[in-house]
Amino acid sequence: MMIVLVCCDKVRRTFPVNLICLMVFTLLESFLLGTTASYYGHDEVMIAAGICTFVCLGLTIFAFQTKWDFTMFGGMLFVALLVLVCFGFICIFIPGRYLVFDTQMMLGGKHRYSLSPEEYIMAALNIYVDIVLLFSFILDIVGFANRG
Repeated sequence: MMIVLVCCDKVRRTFPVNLICLMVFTLLESFLLGTTASYYGHDEVMIAAGICTFVCLGLTIFAFQTKWDFTMFGGMLFVALLVLVCFGFICIFIPGRYLVFDTQMMLGGKHRYSLSPEEYIMAALNIYVDIVLLFSFILDIVGFANRG
């Protein structure tokens, strides 16, 4: 579903198909995240959810008010993503930067790069995936700390 939404412009720009695809993606992603979270204790999941909520709100407020333009770091973020794929332990240190980047892409304005208003599905998908990844990283950290 994510490949369809990212690669097919007509699908993500055509109402109501775009909303249906986003809803299907969200349901599938929530099933995947729920399955992953079931391997952890309820205290670990609640701690991770609280930390994730706090971090996401803080980064979103930062993205709205900062004068720093994170949208010009697109190429560097892609390289960082490749590094994360090859060396997963780096994920612990930089998961929040993608949320700031994607939030500023959604805002537009004076930033170098931005998404057009027609790309609201792409913006929602980017931010949703950022938050899910951040929650997963935090859950891994909390789960590891409680087991260690």
